[in-house]
Amino acid sequence: MKEMMSHRCRVSPKLPWKVRLFVSTMSFAVDLSRRSNFTVNRTLMNLFDFKSSASQKPVDGVKSSDIVVDTTCNLWFRLYTPTSSHGGTFPVIVFFHGGGFSFMAANSKPYDDFCRRLARELSAIIISVNYRLSPEHRCPSQYEDGLKVLKFIDEWEGLIPINANLKHCFVGGDSAGGNLAHHAAVKANEHKFHNLKLIGVIAIQPFFGGEERTESEIKLDGAPLVTMELTDWTWKAFLPQGSDRDHPAANVFGPNAVDLGDMKFPATIVFVGGFDPLQDWQKRYVEGLKKCGKEAYLVEYPNAIHSFYAYPELPESSWFIDETRDFVQKQMANM
Repeated sequence: MKEMMSHRCRVSPKLPWKVRLFVSTMSFAVDLSRRSNFTVNRTLMNLFDFKSSASQKPVDGVKSSDIVVDTTCNLWFRLYTPTSSHGGTFPVIVFFHGGGFSFMAANSKPYDDFCRRLARELSAIIISVNYRLSPEHRCPSQYEDGLKVLKFIDEWEGLIPINANLKHCFVGGDSAGGNLAHHAAVKANEHKFHNLKLIGVIAIQPFFGGEERTESEIKLDGAPLVTMELTDWTWKAFLPQGSDRDHPAANVFGPNAVDLGDMKFPATIVFVGGFDPLQDWQKRYVEGLKKCGKEAYLVEYPNAIHSFYAYPELPESSWFIDETRDFVQKQMANM
């Protein structure tokens, strides 16, 4: 019994009961709806994935609306605009939700709440992308969706809020969304934008991996929301058929990596939790960016679980908001 208690202490900190309940429910829903043949029971998952509607009537100082980008692939985003007027313009953050590339949506209630909070507390316009999900749409579909949204808002004359500053544009995301944010920034180099300038990447516990098992993956296997069995399933459902985890989509600085050396890649901030099994890959990501001569910052919260930022009752969630605000302001000041 003592060994079991010790093991629990190592894979999870003490959490408020509401956080424990939500984490347990989402883990149960994901495990119940994912199949051994790497498909997803969408009907079953939707029983747990509650959706929120957009609201032109301000909620907590933020109004929202849904904008269609491409009807042929059901690509759209939810736009969050702060109603407070500070006499200037707002930066724009293009956000990609997490969920292992296979779950959740831009209108899932946890992400609607989170993006509304980001808009309000960062004084920013948030564009939350509802990209295609795997395994119905495998890599690189999601990266293509990211670039398509960036192109769309670059040409979005007449629709974009007048107080949005596209010269102060960031891409960001959590978990799988952090992976998408990185690859969206890479793909942005393929296109010449007229109005949009990408100046930062906000990677919140980004989901990277590789064939190697890292120390944190082994030590923290079974931590809240993340197990090696789940991450292995996720990569197999997402990556092109026949690929292994050293595919450049997963292992961005691995043996098959795309060279970022001569690429214009924006300043990047990476948030890492001490109880996240993926932390070693996230730290390697920061190291890889620095080796390529890119500006990169690592922020570590030793007691944070995977998805800590989604729970305002956790102190690290507020620290994350403060660090992100400082990063955004610093990059804008450097322009």
